[in-house]
Parts: sequence; C-alpha cells; structure tokens
Amino acid sequence: MRKSNGLWDQKSKNCGLPKEETQTFYGKKDTPFTKVKSQKRSEFDGNFKKMNDTVDTKANSALSDENLLDIYRQMVLCRTLDERIWALNRQGKAAIVASSQGHEAGQLGSIAAIKKGYDQCYIYYRDLAVLLGLGMTPTEIIKGFVAKEGEPLSGARQFPTHGAHPKLGIINLSNVIATQIPQAVGAALASKMKGEDRVTVAYFGDGASSAGDCHEAMNFAAIHKLPVIFFCENNKYAISVPLSKQMAVDSVASRAQGYGMPGLEIDGCDIIAVYEAMCEAIKIARKGNGPTLIEARVERYLPHTSDDDDSIYRSALEIEEAKKRDPLLLLKTQLETNNLINQSEDDIIRDEARRLVDEATEAAEAAAYPDTNEFDKHVYSD
Repeated sequence: MRKSNGLWDQKSKNCGLPKEETQTFYGKKDTPFTKVKSQKRSEFDGNFKKMNDTVDTKANSALSDENLLDIYRQMVLCRTLDERIWALNRQGKAAIVASSQGHEAGQLGSIAAIKKGYDQCYIYYRDLAVLLGLGMTPTEIIKGFVAKEGEPLSGARQFPTHGAHPKLGIINLSNVIATQIPQAVGAALASKMKGEDRVTVAYFGDGASSAGDCHEAMNFAAIHKLPVIFFCENNKYAISVPLSKQMAVDSVASRAQGYGMPGLEIDGCDIIAVYEAMCEAIKIARKGNGPTLIEARVERYLPHTSDDDDSIYRSALEIEEAKKRDPLLLLKTQLETNNLINQSEDDIIRDEARRLVDEATEAAEAAAYPDTNEFDKHVYSD
C-alpha cells in the first residue's frame, strides 16, 4: 500500500529521487514496495547495537541486511520492554502506560532515516520505540515509569516518557494532544532562518490530526516551505473514537493537497516502506522544498492506555485480525525468507532482549527516588 498526491511526484522529481519507483496520485493506484534483496548472509550473535552506528543516514532508500537485522533487534527489545512496563503497571509499580505495540515499524523505520543527534524529533506519548531508537536505554525509560532518580527526560517529575533530551534530539513533550506539532513547525522555522539543513519530525496520532493545532501547523509550514515532516501514526482509534467518526475523507494523508504539500499513505507495519518514504521526505526537506505529510497505517494491540477498557468499543476478533500485521512477525518472516535469520538466531535475540529488560527492571527498582530538595531544579534560575 503506497499512495501519494501529485505534489509528492513533483517535489520528489525535483530532489533527484530514483525514477524507477513509480509514484501515483493519491487515491488512484497502489505502488508495490521494493522487496528486500537477498544478499550475503550477515553473521551476528544477538548483541544489540545502537541504530546510530549502523544505519547510513546520508542517502539511500535502501537498507542493508545488517541494518534490517539491527532494526529487528531493536523491535524485539522495544516489544519486550513494552510488555514489561505494562506488567509493572498491573503490579501497581508503574504509572499509566500507553503501549507502542503495533507501532514499532513505523517508529523505528522513520528514526533510521534521520541524522541522529542533529535532526529534531517532537514525539508523542506512544513513541517508546522512538526513544529507544534515538539512544535512550531501557533502564532510563523504566525509571521514568517508576519515578526514580536518573530519569533523563524530566528528572522523574512528569508523566512517563514526557520531557526532553536535547542531546538525543528529543524535544519537550506535553500530554496535551497535538501541541507538539506547531512547536515542531517553530523549530523548523528557526532552522530555516539559520540556514541549517536540519530536519524536524513531528510524531502524532490520528486523533491529533483532527486538532486545530495540527491544521494551523501544516498550513504555516507549507506556506513557508519549512523543513518539517509530519509523521502520523494512524492506528484507527482516537482513544475510543474510530476513524470513520473522526474525519469524512479516506485518509489523513489526503489532506496534504489542501495545504499544498506532498502527502503519502504507507503501510506503517512495513519497515522498508516507512524507511523509504522517510528518506524521500527528508530529501525534499533538506533541499528546501518544504514539508511532507506521511500517514503510516499502524495497529494498536492494547487499550489506549492502561486505564482504558477497549473491549467496550472494539471486538477481540478485530484485535486478532490486526495482529496478522504484527510488524515483528512481518519483518521476521521477511528475514527468514531472505535467509538472514533462523529460529535459533531469533531465540538468541529474544533471550538477549529479556536479559536487558530484566537488568533494566532491577536497576530501576533499586534506584533511589529523587531528593525532594531538588524538586525545583531546572525550574527556576539561580
């Protein structure tokens, strides 16, 4: 599934993108994805590497075998961490949780395409894989959920995963829906005024796409041709409100043409589709040709948050159908088909993920609570 509007075609051509991949007007035709090519089998031992060290972010719309394996390791780690945090919440140890299960390919595929430590990300509360992909550790993340000293985003003062980590390009996140989108546009404006080629990515859900902040931000960004990518993680539910009750159009991406920017709808569970779309959007932004709206169709396997009961508004059958598009399963199948992984190697990866999450859990639970004397640290100037 890949759909685009005419502006995507025009601006992609201006940026020297490969012509062999046919682009189509949004809503008319589907363009097949480029399949993973089987290359020489990569050797690995299950150790996790930072994406920063493995993905060539300079150019390409192609991921190497080793890139795909590293992303798969990150996806397994993220899923394992997500499941642990959910369990800690059910044990009464962790604060409210918004699971990222089903979103991992969209988040890690997009992060793999940016220049980490240089480009900026304005995330939202379901972006656990973004945090991991940008360099946060499982221990740091769990500390945020159990409010322990050493949590880097807010010093354990805020809602879990909220705050900022400027060194990693993670800019302040508020729990108010869609507020990060105009903030990202402001950062992109600053980059343009400074003459930088920095790209800003605004992550948000389909519910946020209905907010006034979102529309104002997209309009302003398109008018001023700002280097920002609007990355919508569409899981078809704004808490309990289905997509059909949120908007009268077929997709979020179809709105892009109304703003005068490229819009692309992609399969957000297909890691390669996400990565290639982001590479193209980044080229457009760095060339000074303005913003892009990417709608990644993802799945949400758990309730909106740990405080929600989704059985009220969707059936168990619907969730089971959605799990057929599990991004971990899809990528694993792709790796197996191309002889890049076998079951024993997959077992090593999963065992390593459990070990890392076990160690992170123990470290976070053993950590001290923040000193109350530092409550106003970073709040007031000296």
